[in-house]
Amino acid sequence: MCPKIQPRRRGLRIAVWSLVTVLVVAAGLVGAVLWQNSYDMDEQRVSIRHGGHTLNGVLATPKDGRKRHGLVVYIHGDGPVNATHDDGYKPMWEANAKAGYASLSWDKAGVAGASGNWLDQSMDDRANEAAAAIAWARARPDIDGNRIGLWGASQAGWVLPKVAAKTPVSFVIAVSPAINWLQQGRYNLLAELRADGASAARTTAAIAKSDTTRRLLERHATFEEYVRAMDGDADGMTADRWAFISKNYTADARQDLRALRGVPVLLTLAGQDINVDTADTERTYRTVLDADGALTVKHYPDATHSLLKRSIEQSDLKTTLTAVFAPRSLFADGFLDGQRQFLKDAGRGGNAAP
Repeated sequence: MCPKIQPRRRGLRIAVWSLVTVLVVAAGLVGAVLWQNSYDMDEQRVSIRHGGHTLNGVLATPKDGRKRHGLVVYIHGDGPVNATHDDGYKPMWEANAKAGYASLSWDKAGVAGASGNWLDQSMDDRANEAAAAIAWARARPDIDGNRIGLWGASQAGWVLPKVAAKTPVSFVIAVSPAINWLQQGRYNLLAELRADGASAARTTAAIAKSDTTRRLLERHATFEEYVRAMDGDADGMTADRWAFISKNYTADARQDLRALRGVPVLLTLAGQDINVDTADTERTYRTVLDADGALTVKHYPDATHSLLKRSIEQSDLKTTLTAVFAPRSLFADGFLDGQRQFLKDAGRGGNAAP
């Protein structure tokens, strides 16, 4: 019997060690994920009253032992964004914390249980929210009211200068900001068509559809009229989205940008941006803001509109794996360090706002 028992024991030992190996590897992976997704800052949920509503926010503060910190107030881009942008903001918040700054962000109206509907808002409504959040922050003993600035991306390009016109800010970080709603929309349409290798016929049809939409907006057409004009094919457009576009399609940042004169501004632009015409954005910012030397422009050639590395964003699998195992590596090389250095310089008073 013994010759038959030994192979069984060896098989059992192999199975046990295989299981142990799998468990060790799994524990290591879990540990790596937890470590990579742990950030050197403290986070707390906060509530900010504004206009009869409550802004449900997150305040992330440095773990440096100081009693007061500067603050970066986050202004979202388009879409139903929650306070952390599904944790996408956290690597930036950590970089801010390393520079001695707290970060404040909140759920858009109607997102993550917040009251209201963000599609009911104008850019002025969003600026009023941010101004209320800044007033709330200035009343806190742990926030230095003289070192409060803004961070905003994409659609926030229309909100940032409006906030600065309502309340003093110490700096602005503008990431892929838009200038003119209609011009940016046409740029995005043509860029996507080129990226898709669209035929001349398809491009012509898309431009004609876009022109029809513009005419409908100009005469304040209803959503039902839009659907009829599109031969019953709304192509993803909803009544709420149509109302939002109708309310905001005339947005143009050129005049509002004057409110940022004298304020240190970091303009961050992506080389692979098909959403925003970065050349037009840079030209406009330089024309309005460059005279007093308070504008800093940073280019990231391999970055997409969201400042992610293009090589990562092109693959859903790469994006998911990187977000899980190395979230800080999602962003273009130098992006996080660039923001951290800008904040450190602002904190030293070298770029102090008047």
